[in-house]
Amino acid sequence: MASGPTVRGVLDTSTIILLERITDVSTLPEEPMITAVTLAELSVGPLVASNPPEQATRQLRLQQAEADFRPLPFDAAAARSFGRVAASLRRGGRKSSARAFDAMIAATAISNDLPLFTCNPSDFENIDDLDLRPIPHPDNPSK
Repeated sequence: MASGPTVRGVLDTSTIILLERITDVSTLPEEPMITAVTLAELSVGPLVASNPPEQATRQLRLQQAEADFRPLPFDAAAARSFGRVAASLRRGGRKSSARAFDAMIAATAISNDLPLFTCNPSDFENIDDLDLRPIPHPDNPSK
């Protein structure tokens, strides 16, 4: 019996941070991916942590993401998609600069024709052409 195609998808940064707390793995893509933008966001974490235990936790998360994923680049195609994402956000009454990392992650997903899986779907509202796949947030599964 042939199975369907493997579902590939991009995990946003908040989902990577919450990944070990997500209990329903069926809500995740079979082949999870991240973007270089997520690695950039994660690399800030240890540098701005308020105490050594939190710094160590964030450093471990960054190193685990680096070991587990080969990130999708923010390349010329993603840059072109970013223009459309920023325009979508502006039409929706939101400033793209306020959510620049999220907009760049969305642009990378769009340019690679991949769905974006997130525990924070409101971060990606009003983005045209984004295949958004909400994941129940571990702190509020009904969200």
